[in-house]
Amino acid sequence: MTDKNVNRTVYKLLLVTAGMFAFGYALVPLYRVYCDLTGRGSTTAVSESAIRAGDVDDERLVTVVFDTNTRDIPWTFKAEQHKTRIRPGKLSEAVFLVENRSGRTVTGRAIPSVSPVQAGIYVSKMDCFCFSEQVLAPGETREMPVRFIVDTDLPERFSSLTLSYTFFDVGDNAAGAPKQTQKANS
Repeated sequence: MTDKNVNRTVYKLLLVTAGMFAFGYALVPLYRVYCDLTGRGSTTAVSESAIRAGDVDDERLVTVVFDTNTRDIPWTFKAEQHKTRIRPGKLSEAVFLVENRSGRTVTGRAIPSVSPVQAGIYVSKMDCFCFSEQVLAPGETREMPVRFIVDTDLPERFSSLTLSYTFFDVGDNAAGAPKQTQKANS
């Protein structure tokens, strides 16, 4: 091979590497756009009846199950309660517990989802740890609340919902983190 061919090959490999790196960073905003367009995934819409004061369905109870997962992050993550029963229209709160089991500071981000997917538009999160990255020092434990409302317009066929959160390592050294997968349901 000539020097010219080697230089072209190196240039092409660098271009491919840069493209893969850029695509990796673009995935989160692209996923949000996908969720907004399709109504699937982690994005939930805020409907008018979900935020009207005093609009609580006292005749109905909906079971909400909390599913917690970690992916490629050395954390223990679980819900304080595995499930709860709530009244549609009433502001509800769930508390999640997270612990950094590693000897390094770790930055994580939770990706939420609602199941069944069709019910996602009836769940509005007012406050959630999933709105921002979470940074935990080595051995740090933290309580993280989620405040949410299930819309009174939720169709009767949905008597149970699952709010699921999966934490991913998004820190600078995420690529060097130990590869672990943990499923934790309390």
